[in-house]
Amino acid sequence: MPKTSARLLSLLSLLQARRDWPGALLAERLEISPRTVRRDVDRLRELGYPIVAVKGPDGGYRLDAGAELPPLLFDDEQAVALAVALQIATTTGAGIGIEEAAARALNTIRQVMPARLRHRIDTLQVTAVQLPATRPNPQVDSSVLMALSAAVHAREVLRFDYTRAFPPAAADDDRAEPPPPPLPRRVQPHHLVTWGGRWYLVAWDLDREDWRIFRADRITPRTPTGPRFTPRDLPGGDVATFVAAKFRGSDGSDSSGDWPCRGEVILDLPAAVVSHYSRDGVVEELGPNRCRLSLGSWSWPGLAAALGKFDADIEVVGPAELKDAFAHLARRYANAATDAPDPSDAPATGGTTLSPDGR
Repeated sequence: MPKTSARLLSLLSLLQARRDWPGALLAERLEISPRTVRRDVDRLRELGYPIVAVKGPDGGYRLDAGAELPPLLFDDEQAVALAVALQIATTTGAGIGIEEAAARALNTIRQVMPARLRHRIDTLQVTAVQLPATRPNPQVDSSVLMALSAAVHAREVLRFDYTRAFPPAAADDDRAEPPPPPLPRRVQPHHLVTWGGRWYLVAWDLDREDWRIFRADRITPRTPTGPRFTPRDLPGGDVATFVAAKFRGSDGSDSSGDWPCRGEVILDLPAAVVSHYSRDGVVEELGPNRCRLSLGSWSWPGLAAALGKFDADIEVVGPAELKDAFAHLARRYANAATDAPDPSDAPATGGTTLSPDGR
């Protein structure tokens, strides 16, 4: 029979491997008597492990959730996966300011790792490439994310104050108006998602009777939550399609998730060159140095500007809105080149711009 300490670790490892264990099966796996299993279970309980007895014909045991986190056992692959995830979290923080806690957790795990595993994780070095300072990703308090996630999981109406977008005033501007007060919102939370390094709440707005996407960093949850609700069907069929469509400027009901503005042009460039710089575009080769490109954008001027990045002659196949957008940008660029802006140069119409912030 193995020593008591080794036997307890083996028992703990088995209890972590599956939800319920019949007592007779545990005794067989550990090669001990059912009476010894009962004594070992009592020893683990004294150490803080919440092991409950399972009723049934054979009886058994289950490692349950407790008020405190007891020591855990991991196999080699679990330990490496956890260490890698923590190292990534120390560099990115996931937008919720957990870098310091992740670094401490990684150091704790690394100290107790066998040398063979420590070497594996030490060979992984992750460098975070931050976004430009002109568009920093705001931090979201982890307690806010937990509150949003809990409401989504419980399907309970959520009340919160929502801070509206407001440009910061210059330090020397005494005439600047104060930022607008937060807006109270009542929603049925559907999903908590990340997009472009930011956290968003997808929800049905009860007062506006429409789907909205709220930035989590602008949300201040209120307590308590409201009554439970039956989830609605999300436009587009799934949350990924809906969110992608919203950020592309549509209402999210189009299951294709396509851009609201899509045009087609012919470029005097090889198809291989154009396809390298057109992630969402469809490129068709027309000759050695000529191709057809179908591309989408949130607005016609935005599409014309995206096509203008190619240093080549452009022939517009269609639609007419794209030609009008090129003419509009041509006037604007010409005015910029002469430092003589034309006040009569009205913006081109068509398309939709979107800043998913619940408005």
